[in-house]
Amino acid sequence: MKKRIVLWTGLAAAVVLANAATGWVQLFTGGPEPTPPSVSGPQAPADKRAARAEALLQVGIKQGENKDFAGATRSFRQVLDLNPATKLAWYNLGVIAQHDNRTTDARTAYDHALKIDPNFASALYNKALLIESSHPDQTIAILRRIVRADPKAATAYLHLGQALAKKDRDGEAEDAFALAVRADPSLLRFVPDDFRDAASTASTATETGTTR
Repeated sequence: MKKRIVLWTGLAAAVVLANAATGWVQLFTGGPEPTPPSVSGPQAPADKRAARAEALLQVGIKQGENKDFAGATRSFRQVLDLNPATKLAWYNLGVIAQHDNRTTDARTAYDHALKIDPNFASALYNKALLIESSHPDQTIAILRRIVRADPKAATAYLHLGQALAKKDRDGEAEDAFALAVRADPSLLRFVPDDFRDAASTASTATETGTTR
């Protein structure tokens, strides 16, 4: 039986390998550039709303880092009250919901973020993890989209290999695992036993310019 590995990612956080380490994936640790002050007299209402939304976003991030997820949720909701098109607020709400195993809420939040930015890789990735059991073909399509945009997305390749293996597409799975290990050799230990030797050999061969 192939081992199922769950990997999480944040926008600016290290990947957490849930079967190898405990802990919560960090929320987004950066943010949009602060809104500059108005250069002509008092700050306009729109500028004030943007500045308030930015401040609340940073508060939510800090609350998330401190594991105050209830507080972070309130802060991100307030951000969305001020600006419903804040993709980072939607994304972080999805991360919190996914952490709490509220799958439907998490997917809804990621979908909102993706409506704002269809190429938002972290939201695509986490959505793929949410649906990998129920919608394997859609998962494969999303993961392929991610690796096309970022050929070094090692964990996406690893999950792609797992999804393909579950569909008995072993040749494609082997290639995906090899690319995962080539991008990040430390992932070899998470490749299922049936594919580990081939992934290691193919990755090494590619790096040295030889063929299998």
